[in-house]
Amino acid sequence: MSASTARSNEAARLYGALEERILARDQVGASRAYYEIVKAGRPQAEIIAEATRIHAPYTHVPYHERIDDGYVNFVNNDHCLLSARAAINLTKLVPDSLSMLPLAQTIWYIPTGLDVWNQKLNKAPGHYTRGWSGKIENPPPPAVYWPDSEPMRMGGPLQDRLSAWLTHVHRGNVMDAYRTFLGLTEDRDNLRAVLAELVFAGLMDVQDRIFLNRSYTTGHKGYRARATVELGDALGWDNAHDVIYAGALDIAVGPRWYSVYEMACNTVKQDIEGETLRAIPYGGVSEAEAAMLRNTAPLTPAEEQAFIATVLRGAEPENTAAVTALLKAGKDPRRIIDALQVAAAELTIQTHDPNNFSMPMHCYEYCNALGWFYDSFEHPRRLRLLYVAAMFVTMTCHHQANTGEMVERPVAVPAGAARLSGREILTRLDAAMLLQQADEAQGWLRAYLDSQSDRAALVRGLAIGSSKIGNDPHNQEIPQNMLEDFAKTRSPARDRLLMACVQHCAGHRKYGDIGEAARRFSEGVGVPLQ
Repeated sequence: MSASTARSNEAARLYGALEERILARDQVGASRAYYEIVKAGRPQAEIIAEATRIHAPYTHVPYHERIDDGYVNFVNNDHCLLSARAAINLTKLVPDSLSMLPLAQTIWYIPTGLDVWNQKLNKAPGHYTRGWSGKIENPPPPAVYWPDSEPMRMGGPLQDRLSAWLTHVHRGNVMDAYRTFLGLTEDRDNLRAVLAELVFAGLMDVQDRIFLNRSYTTGHKGYRARATVELGDALGWDNAHDVIYAGALDIAVGPRWYSVYEMACNTVKQDIEGETLRAIPYGGVSEAEAAMLRNTAPLTPAEEQAFIATVLRGAEPENTAAVTALLKAGKDPRRIIDALQVAAAELTIQTHDPNNFSMPMHCYEYCNALGWFYDSFEHPRRLRLLYVAAMFVTMTCHHQANTGEMVERPVAVPAGAARLSGREILTRLDAAMLLQQADEAQGWLRAYLDSQSDRAALVRGLAIGSSKIGNDPHNQEIPQNMLEDFAKTRSPARDRLLMACVQHCAGHRKYGDIGEAARRFSEGVGVPLQ
């Protein structure tokens, strides 16, 4: 037997063990298999590819909503793929010795993320049955609701093919949409345009109300599409079929919400193009709309502060009018996104009930994904998503203000902090986050911001801290979003993103022993947690 054959056989054995434990919904066993894979030196991209192959058939649902005896109930979105996306980005921020810790959290979660549909019916164990009492006896194996399929190939101009795909998505033709998308990805010369359309189709799908609703997209179609693109890029598109199956198929699974995006289209038509809206079909991108994308002027600090105040506390149409006013003043749309991210960060900073972070964190994730979309693609209709994001922020603030939040607590710097080094302060900040002491964590963060200039060390510490908090991929996803934006933003209020990161890490609802996965990883691969 050749050395390469032996390595191939050994890899097959390792991934076979991982698959067996994941499908058995065994977190501990799957993690042990992962430690063996890590110690065998298998590359991160390969591990992600194999993990995605294993979970892809089982992380879809028939529909993201049910009506049970007359009551509308939400069916959650997959987070396995989103967790892997966060992991590849957090890996770049943590020390080399902990480079496989973020992905350890993904592997720890995957066994609990299978077959969400049956979890929500309390027929299968997992992340979404944590709140149920009792034990589920003899659960069924994870179910496959949408099987993989073969590409459906079309001829004609690219825009016609993309329009045909989006029509399938809009109408909820799940398998036709998926098969058409597979065919589109075979057109490698136009792959980036195809991927841009995938993400755009996700980002335009945002609910039209939040208060007293529990069934909504929270932008998840866009986050899943983004994860598909980032993981496909990381693995290489010749090796990304399972990523496409796990991520792109869901874009057409209902329900779908387009009214906020429709408002954005009509706002552009009326306020940017100056047309009177009529009951006629519209389409395309005008020169007036395209011209706004070429704006380059920054926002002044005063303009940014006024805009943030309006999208947080104003009502429709004040929020959208504020976007239009900035655009007409020549302001760069990407810098408007910077301001929207600071506004979204405020939603998290001013939330204190551990059970009330859902909308703030997803609103932030949307604003982050929108910034990434602008940085990654030049989609011709991306201007309209500024209005969607502004509406998302306003709706979320309305929800939070009417559920006891939007209260900024004073931050008290701990006594004696001035005598400590930056490293000592970061150690205390890390401890406060792991103990879920949000006020104390904010105090240590303020002590660091007031006395230290090394933001890189702080970002590294927050990346490590978030990577140690387990049992929910949001614990990595949202902090990673905020740290990513901190590195990119040109806002003078950028430290607010770090405050939001700490508030989420220390204040957002957690489940079970949040340090278990990290401790097991440390022991399993023999590296200390810093």
